[in-house]
Amino acid sequence: MSLCKWYGYPDFFITITCNPKWPEIKRFLKDTNINPEDRPDVLCRLFKVKLDSIIKDLKDYSLLGIVSAVVYTVEFQKRGLPHAHICLFMQVDHKLYSIDHIDKYISAEIPDKNEDPHLYSLVSDFMMHGPCGNDNPKCPCMVDRKCSKNFPKKFSSHTSTDSNGFPLYRRRDYGLFVEKSGVKLDNRSVVAYNKQLLKRYQAHINVEWCNQAGSIKYLFKYINKGPDRATVAVVETDKEDDQEHGKDEIKEFYDCRYISACEASWRIFAYEVHYRNPSVIRLPFHLPGQQQVVYGADDDIDNVLNKPSVASSMFLSWLKCNEYDDLACKLSYVEFPTKFVWKFDELCWARQKQGFSIGRIHSVSPSLGEAYFLRILLNKVKGPTSFEDIKTVNGIVFPTFRDACYALGLLDDDTEYVEAIKEASHSGSGYYLRTLFATMLLSNTLSRPDFVWNNTWEYLADGILYKQQRIPKLPGIIL
Repeated sequence: MSLCKWYGYPDFFITITCNPKWPEIKRFLKDTNINPEDRPDVLCRLFKVKLDSIIKDLKDYSLLGIVSAVVYTVEFQKRGLPHAHICLFMQVDHKLYSIDHIDKYISAEIPDKNEDPHLYSLVSDFMMHGPCGNDNPKCPCMVDRKCSKNFPKKFSSHTSTDSNGFPLYRRRDYGLFVEKSGVKLDNRSVVAYNKQLLKRYQAHINVEWCNQAGSIKYLFKYINKGPDRATVAVVETDKEDDQEHGKDEIKEFYDCRYISACEASWRIFAYEVHYRNPSVIRLPFHLPGQQQVVYGADDDIDNVLNKPSVASSMFLSWLKCNEYDDLACKLSYVEFPTKFVWKFDELCWARQKQGFSIGRIHSVSPSLGEAYFLRILLNKVKGPTSFEDIKTVNGIVFPTFRDACYALGLLDDDTEYVEAIKEASHSGSGYYLRTLFATMLLSNTLSRPDFVWNNTWEYLADGILYKQQRIPKLPGIIL
């Protein structure tokens, strides 16, 4: 979310899936009777090599343009194969601001077999969805007799966007098809791809254009829902007649987590499950005298208070650094990691000699009062050397951080609360935003609640239309 705030919305959303038929795997297993799924360690090692290679191609060789930031997360399919979701943030000059530039990078059509037989073979093997629908009602994508991926798509002579901002790629009806399981699949069943990536990596690589934060929410949805789980029943007797009597569900059922062989291998090798570049530094802050102190149950209180770490938190060191460094005085707290790096061993900030990081101040609920207003000021104030400096506006030291916010004009028109809801909309669901708005109302901090509502109701309504569309299984319904 900090990358979104810094670079804007991601531009490309790429999904790459491990191909168990890669030539390297076939060459490794050619003299054995072992199937690829029997060697999850080999699959994971090769997929990691391929993943690092595609990131290098995108970052260093600018395959889709010059990249500013990359984020990916690795997941594992039900059958165990690893796949990665990649978000690319392009530099300003290389962003696709309009649909006119999409066709250069993304295709959703079957290539001519005579003109490019190699690409035709790859699209046929990896990028055709189905058959599903009436031709194959038992396809895994079928939910309530409809394709959950909305295939087949509609023919279109040019690329456009729908009412929600999602791209509708060009799918011309010129008679080409791929036959699978006796069914002829045309351009309506092609999964969007990039020609260069598909030829180079020979696997299922779905490339989508995105101009919204929805892809980021999808990317990290599994982080918040917890690990995949399966319920396991332990039966105390091997007699089938006794299984229905005398059961103690509390003793017999355990909450277990299922980890596939590939996921186990991936974690044993200590490969990254989540990756982002540049790095994001979490910047803690606290009210005066309320920094965190770690101590043992038997530690002497005087020794705890005399520890150097007590007086050298990351936040207090930032204030101290502003006293003697001219460059530091020109930066706000959230901008600080772009020029300085935190030295954990020395408990101090030092100027960065190389690299680049992005700062992130953790969110605070308005119900916490002064801590919330301190966070507002930390996004605006530059070069303070003490808590009093943070509360100083035009030479006047205000008694509270809230008064300082009012003096700066941050709370008079409730603009800061509008910005808080918009910022939370990048990562939070509609339910979370509505809860946040209710918290603001209950905390009596809004001077004009109707102004906040009129400027944020579209964010607060996020997810309601999607939920209503799923109930009758009508994706085109409009409320």
